[in-house]
Amino acid sequence: MFAFESRAHAYLRAAAGDRVIRTGPFTVRIDPHNAGLFFNYAIPDDGAEPTGDHVQQLVEMFTRRSRTPRLEYFPAAAPRVEDALLASGFTAERRLPILTCDPAEAPAPRIVGPVEVVLAETDEQLRKVAEAQGEAYEQPVTSEHDVARLRRVLDRGGLVALAWDTVTGQGVGGGQIGPPHRGVSELAAIGVRVAYRRRGIASALAAVLTRACPSAGITTPFLMPENDDTERIYQRAGYRRASEILHISLR
Repeated sequence: MFAFESRAHAYLRAAAGDRVIRTGPFTVRIDPHNAGLFFNYAIPDDGAEPTGDHVQQLVEMFTRRSRTPRLEYFPAAAPRVEDALLASGFTAERRLPILTCDPAEAPAPRIVGPVEVVLAETDEQLRKVAEAQGEAYEQPVTSEHDVARLRRVLDRGGLVALAWDTVTGQGVGGGQIGPPHRGVSELAAIGVRVAYRRRGIASALAAVLTRACPSAGITTPFLMPENDDTERIYQRAGYRRASEILHISLR
């Protein structure tokens, strides 16, 4: 009944690679190098009906590793999970729309100014992506771990895009789409340096990545916009609402 949500859940589980732990009806993703919320979260099994003990075990799994107990999942595929989490003290952070796009319908990118978007391949290009994303997400220090994370995306079959200033050579934006799982993949981490915003670069990054999806075996790219303004950016790249995801945590 919830075909897209189940396929997206399967993708999220697969995208965590070997950094996963099973506890009860949950798959837990843990990043040993980064305590950021968006690198550490759990995904329930489709149709899961967790008990209070299951939730407590999940909480202990996170806290033993100095991580915030947190989930990102599609309520439509696991409708009984939220009540169990709320009963254990969890609080919903936000509900975000999920947008999808047929790669064949993604428009050609349009950018104002001397900026070009390319698919990144070299370590130099990946570092420029990481630096631009770092400024965009207010994490100004770029580490080798950040570059290595992007390299893993490529090595596993995903795509990384770089927007660069053709005059200065500086990387001004970046984004990525993960390795596909059964044709599904998430377009994420689109970021543009402050001085280069409102030129169409974010939508161009999304368009370039989406148009390249078939070359990576991706038939169903999806993304989750942060707000209405961001959603409008992705709508210009051909994306439309398909579902909803819940971010919920215990603070």
